[in-house]
Parts: sequence; structure tokens; C-alpha cells
Amino acid sequence: MPEGDTVWRTAHHLHEALAGRELTRTDFRVPAFATVDLSGQVVDEVVSHGKHLLIRTPTHSIHSHLKMEGAWHVQRLGTDWRRPGHSARAVLDNDEWQAIGYSLGVLEVLTIDDEHTATDHLGPDLLGPHWDVDEAVHRVTGEPDRPVFLALMDQRNLAGFGNEYVNELLFIMGLAPHRRVGDVSDVRRVITRGQRMLDVNKSRVERSFTGSTRAGEERWVYRRERGRCRRCGTRLRTDQLGDRPTAERNIFWCPHCQT
Repeated sequence: MPEGDTVWRTAHHLHEALAGRELTRTDFRVPAFATVDLSGQVVDEVVSHGKHLLIRTPTHSIHSHLKMEGAWHVQRLGTDWRRPGHSARAVLDNDEWQAIGYSLGVLEVLTIDDEHTATDHLGPDLLGPHWDVDEAVHRVTGEPDRPVFLALMDQRNLAGFGNEYVNELLFIMGLAPHRRVGDVSDVRRVITRGQRMLDVNKSRVERSFTGSTRAGEERWVYRRERGRCRRCGTRLRTDQLGDRPTAERNIFWCPHCQT
């Protein structure tokens, strides 16, 4: 699933192509918004909040979430699409560029006054201009008995971390994913380190947590269930963890380096 850095970068590319330009065509391929036509409007800006994207015009906000398979592609008007047409959920044209939203997990067109309904439930945006670490710490520590992995994954606490980031962050901080938030000595330090990781990775396609971008060397633990710890050589472990059976996520950790 795309995480906060990928969504931030997507918003940046969309903003470069769309902001300040008049939309010459809009095509929303979901039943609830199929008749909405924003052509003639000028895009004010494109921003991200955690994993959510907002394309704003003076009157409306196009809200999308990539979920597992979604992507926005920006290309010169008239060039061939890079995914099957049936997977397109939104098409936005101006006089030079075309933005195509494929397989979007969420797509809705909201009035500007209603845009807040898409983001009110979210915690502070880890890559936003108004990032508030104090508020994030307050929210994460509000449930001291909750496993730290789940508290950091919860977008209501802080918006932008996904499965890969939290697994890698907990390894770097030496914390087992099952550890209670109340047993973490410095939650602020953990969150601050994670925010820096997102910030470093947001401008590069090859995400890395180890300092290496060579294939197979980018991660400490995530999806390395058959591997050994790069630090101590211990066989890595994997399991699932969730607040309920239908919301379990894969966790990866070193039982020696993470306690």
C-alpha cells in the first residue's frame, strides 16, 4: 500500500501539472459523481494529508485515497495510457497535461465547504506544513495498553505511516511490535525519528531505511520473513497483529534486537 511519502510525492507531481491551469475536461468514473463536470475551473492546488489526496478548485475538492492498488499518472495530453482504461476512475485534462487516477480506493467530489469531512478523523499530517508532534504524542499515548505497532499505524493518531514504515521504525528503535505504548520510554523520540524517515524518503522513488538503495538491501525487516537480522544474524519473525481479526496487519521483527 502506498504510504505517506508516496502520496506526498504524487500530490507534488499533480500540483506541478494542474495548479494554476484551467480544466478542459473532467471525467469521474464512479456512479455517485459521474455527472459532475468541473471543466472551466482552475485548479488552485493539490495537497496531501497523510494518505489522502485533495485536488482543489475554487468550489470543489476532488478527494482520493490510493488504498492498495491505486495510482495517479501524469502525462502529456494525447499520449498512451500506461494502465488498462477500465481501471481509470478519474480523468482530468488541461491544455497540456492529463492526470489519470487508476484503481482509486476512494474517489469523491466534495464542495470546498464539505472537504473537512474527508480528513476530520485524521491525526496530524506527518509531512504537512502544520505538523504537530505534541498532538501526535498526545494521541498515541492516550491508550497506554495498546501495542505500539497499532498505535503508530492508526491514522487517527498521526497520518502517513503505513505497514512498511512502522515495521522498519520499530526495528530501528529496538522496540518489539507487541510492546505496550505505556512501556515505551520516549514516544516523542520514536515519532520524531519516523517523521524524519518519511521526510528523507519523500523526494526519492527508491525508498530506503538502511541507507542503501541497492535491490534487496533497502529494508531491515519488512517482508524479510525468510531472512536473518542484518545486525545480529538472528532469524527474523513474522506474525499478524490487529485490534480485531478483520484488521490484522503483518508484523516483522528481530526477537534479539527488538524487545
